[in-house]
Amino acid sequence: MDFELTQEQRALQDSILEFARRELNDDVVERDKSGAFSREGWKKCADMGLLGLPVPEEYGGAGADALTTMVALEALGRGCTDNGLIFSVNAQMWACETPIVRFGTEEQKQRWLPGLCDGSVIAAHGMSEPGSGSDAFSLSTTARRDGGAYVLHGSKTFVTNAPESDLFLVFGTIDKELGFAGVTAFLVEQGTPGLTVGKPLSKMGLRTSPMGELFFEGCEVPAENLLGKPGQGMLVFDTSMSWERSSILASTVGTMERQLERALAYAKERRQFGQPIGSFQAVSHRLVDMRLRLVTARLLLYRLGWLIDRGEPTTLESALVKLYLSECYVRSSLDALQVHGGYGYMTEYELERDVRDAIGSRLYSGTSELQYEVAAKNMGL
Repeated sequence: MDFELTQEQRALQDSILEFARRELNDDVVERDKSGAFSREGWKKCADMGLLGLPVPEEYGGAGADALTTMVALEALGRGCTDNGLIFSVNAQMWACETPIVRFGTEEQKQRWLPGLCDGSVIAAHGMSEPGSGSDAFSLSTTARRDGGAYVLHGSKTFVTNAPESDLFLVFGTIDKELGFAGVTAFLVEQGTPGLTVGKPLSKMGLRTSPMGELFFEGCEVPAENLLGKPGQGMLVFDTSMSWERSSILASTVGTMERQLERALAYAKERRQFGQPIGSFQAVSHRLVDMRLRLVTARLLLYRLGWLIDRGEPTTLESALVKLYLSECYVRSSLDALQVHGGYGYMTEYELERDVRDAIGSRLYSGTSELQYEVAAKNMGL
């Protein structure tokens, strides 16, 4: 097996790393405090081609394969300290763009994908409801056919990008008695009568990624705005989640490398009891653990990208990657803070923010507990 990236992938990685370090790290501490989303940073990411990585070229994207996309996102995570911005980018790519690419009509693709790629359109994915989280298909949102439209009633919560979005991919059931077979996907435009976007939600971490609620009260959605066919919502959702679980944490591999580089440098220069703290076993072993997580996480991620590009089934591997990378991300963020001691606890050192941001990775795109269940089921248990 060849573990070497191509020359083109290396060049892409280097260019994104340089871009992220130069363009995306202004005022992150202050924006985290206020929960401010960076429209400027979003547009810069679009201009760099990041928002269109998985989208075919004919719709304004880069048409990149899975491994190349993962490599690009890894570089973004290493160079950009605004984890919230990265999260919003990922949320749009995997939960909104890829479903449109896979299930959209030609008209839908032509209408929405170019704007999603160039940053002029922001999209959000609405599945979670106040009464349904991991049990994604226990939906209360209904969609009733009325002539040439569907009328939506219900609400969605924990919707990433909602306060800033122009387009919403939402799920409702056309018949509760059908269970998951009644779930249907809709593309709903901002400003549609009957749609209300709630005020931004305040979060522990990823505060620069906007999150909100959606309320549907007699919201009429034209039948041509169905994504896929009636009752095909489960397939739409599962497809987007497969991509999301595979790739949404690719950037955290780069973040873990940045954390390790910083912790190593600090351990060599910080002196206690007359010697660098890195000479103490309690510190050096912690750094070795960070290195071990980084290497194994990268190998697992790259192998998954390789399998996707070969067209192999990856439900099990996607769940394992989501589970393993999220746990590694949390532990390495805590270790980086611990190595820095009291300074790591200070806001200005930006390490405590990594911890707050990392904890969410155990929850979004399916909790760690759910990934265990998905993996076990695909192992025949």
